[in-house]
Amino acid sequence: MLRKAKKMSQEALANICDVSRQTINAIENNKYDPSLALAFKIATTLNITVDELFQFHSEKRRDFNEN
Repeated sequence: MLRKAKKMSQEALANICDVSRQTINAIENNKYDPSLALAFKIATTLNITVDELFQFHSEKRRDFNEN
């Protein structure tokens, strides 16, 4: 949504971030989790924070106070 709002194609974003268009497509379709470096590149390119761009959803919630 954010990429489209900026009228940027997947190809253009991919070129700026030095990845393939297929990588951007997979990220947008929740089929690929980008590296931290790529997440920052995408967020910077879209002029937003990584936190605004990506949300972490743990499959299993863990209590770190457990022994």
